[in-house]
Amino acid sequence: MARVKGGPYGHRRHKKVLKYTQGQRGAKHRLFKRANEARLKSMWYATRDRRMRRRDMRKLWIARINAAARLNGTTYSRLVAAMKKAGIGLNRKMLADLAVRDPQAFAAVVAQANK
Repeated sequence: MARVKGGPYGHRRHKKVLKYTQGQRGAKHRLFKRANEARLKSMWYATRDRRMRRRDMRKLWIARINAAARLNGTTYSRLVAAMKKAGIGLNRKMLADLAVRDPQAFAAVVAQANK
């Protein structure tokens, strides 16, 4: 049986990979094998770091809420427990945004939760 090398389809695939790795240094944007390795690695990093970004944002929101809560005489954990008990359904992203942009509204939420 004859060996099939891919012809124009293989060439198209190589060009697609090399186009993806434009801007990288050295062999990573010139040689197909090195470019393909770099592409696979970069896609793996991108997938991993999308998850890490979500974790980092949650940590940031919690830190901001805790700082604002302490200015209002409570702590993060007590505030979240009081909000759950009072039936206030604000998520951490919205609470952190309130704490940064509108401290009076955040203070009102804390007061409502601690009733």
